[in-house]
Amino acid sequence: MEIGQIQQGTVTIVSVVGSLDALTAPQLTQHLDAQLQAGNAKLVVDLAKLDYTSSAGLRVLLNTVKEARSRGGDLRLAAVQANVKKVFDMSGFVSIMQFYPDVAAAVASF
Repeated sequence: MEIGQIQQGTVTIVSVVGSLDALTAPQLTQHLDAQLQAGNAKLVVDLAKLDYTSSAGLRVLLNTVKEARSRGGDLRLAAVQANVKKVFDMSGFVSIMQFYPDVAAAVASF
């Protein structure tokens, strides 16, 4: 898994490439936690190049969205591939998290 990041105004955009599973979830947790600790509570996670997520990946995102909201921000998901979106649908996370067709729409939603 690869993680990239850019800042667009007050919004931090984190891109995730590859697979998000029990082995890679701690890496994403560490990255997102560092952003929250730095005061970056408006997060967009670009999943356009995420091929797979397990329940471990879902937990990372759920914990981060809760923490971001407690800090007055939010975590929004952008460009989720259909096969990954199915995992969110089956888990019921679609009622908790906000999904956008692309990064621009997710950033504009703040």
